[in-house]
Amino acid sequence: MNRTSSMKPALTVLAAIALALVPMPDALDPWRPYWAALVMIYWHLETSRLQQLGTAFVIGIALDLTTGTLLGQHALGLVIINFLVGRFRNRLRFFPPWQQALAVGALLFNDRIVQLWIIGLLERGWPDWTWWLPPLIGMLLWPWIFLLLDALRSQRRTVR
Repeated sequence: MNRTSSMKPALTVLAAIALALVPMPDALDPWRPYWAALVMIYWHLETSRLQQLGTAFVIGIALDLTTGTLLGQHALGLVIINFLVGRFRNRLRFFPPWQQALAVGALLFNDRIVQLWIIGLLERGWPDWTWWLPPLIGMLLWPWIFLLLDALRSQRRTVR
């Protein structure tokens, strides 16, 4: 394995965090998928990289720091997602794409429930219905994200 291929997971996670920071119009912001979770799920499923819970925690802390959310909020969600992906990895890898998208959607909805629990502990107001859109969008985008990251992973550098 060359150095470039070993850096691909880290670079794609950084790109996912950057996508979380891209400003969007208020009307489109609820449609933003959870990029970091989608990228982490891909690398864990396909290469067993990013499988350590500590790595998921660090990605979550970085996301918390860059987005200004409660410290540990995304970290807890990503650790739970990573644990569940690791637990069911052997099954998820061999699902057909539509079924894998449903499983990823279930993971993302589970994360929203964890986030809702944290919001409840903080006694903040109940989010409106658009708060549930990112898991749905992530589920719909999963086949294309999977294909994009798979093409990136299998890309070989020619040495001259």
